[in-house]
Amino acid sequence: MAKDDYELLDSGNFKKLERFGDVIIERPALSACWIPRLKASEWKKRRLASFTRLPNMRWEFSRDFPKEWTCSISNVQFKLRPTDFGHLGVFPEQASTWSWLQETCRESTKDKPLNILNLFAYSGGVSLACAKAGAKVTHVDASKGMVNWAKENALLNRLEKDAIRWIVDDVFKFLEREHKRGNKYDGIILDPPSYGKGKSREVFKIEEDLISLLKRVASVLSEDAKFIFLSCHTPSLSPISLLNILKQSLNVPKEQIKAGEMLLLSQSQSFDLPSGTFAKWERGA
Repeated sequence: MAKDDYELLDSGNFKKLERFGDVIIERPALSACWIPRLKASEWKKRRLASFTRLPNMRWEFSRDFPKEWTCSISNVQFKLRPTDFGHLGVFPEQASTWSWLQETCRESTKDKPLNILNLFAYSGGVSLACAKAGAKVTHVDASKGMVNWAKENALLNRLEKDAIRWIVDDVFKFLEREHKRGNKYDGIILDPPSYGKGKSREVFKIEEDLISLLKRVASVLSEDAKFIFLSCHTPSLSPISLLNILKQSLNVPKEQIKAGEMLLLSQSQSFDLPSGTFAKWERGA
C-alpha cells in the first residue's frame, strides 16, 4: 500500500466520504454543515459501506466490503474493522499529532528514551508513533478489547514486544497508583471521551471531571517533562476552553500552550473538516 492510505474525498450534509486504502466509507460528520462537492449518486456509487446514527446506529455493507483490512497513515499501520459505534479503529484527524510526536521523540531520545504515557489510548496510534521513534511507552485504556486491538497494531508495525507496556485499567485509578509509586513521565497524551463508565460504575463526564483528571496528570510529570497533549471530540469544549483548563491545571505561562482544531484535510476541491479540538503544552515553547 501507499505511504498514506487515508483521504477525505468529500463532506457535507452532515456526512463525510472517506477512503481508507481501497475501502470508501460514508459516515456522519456533525460539523459538515455545507453542501457536498459531489452528487449524492456519486457518493452512493463510490462507497462500500455507510453508517448512520439515527434512528438507530447501523451499518450498511456492499458485498465487496472486507471484514478487516490494513491502512497506513503517517507511517503508522492500522488493522481496521467496523465497530457498533461507527468507528474503524483509527482517528485520521490525529495524523498530524503522530507526526509531531515522532519528531519530538526522535529529537529528545538522542540522550535517553523519553518515558511516554498514553491515556484513553484506544487502538494505539499515539503509542505506536512514539514507540517507533524510540520512546518507552505506557498504553492505558479501560477496554481490554481495545488494548488487544492495539497489540495487533503493534505486531503489524513490527515493534519489539517490550516497546510498549500495556495496561487495562481505569485512568483515574492508574494515575493515583503511579503517583503513590513515584513513577514519572516525560510526555503525556490524553484523548478523554465526552462520557464514560468504568467497570465499577464510575462515571466520567469531561466537562465536570477534566480539571481533576489533569491535576492527576500533572502529579506524574517528570521535572524535565517535555509536553502534554490534550485532545477531545466534545462540541462544548472549544480550543480556548482546553487552553484555559490546561493552563489552570499546570500553572504554566499561557505562551507555552497552543490550541486549535483537529482537521481532516481535503486533497480535493472539497472543504477541510473540523474533527475535534486540542491543546498542548511544550516546555520552552
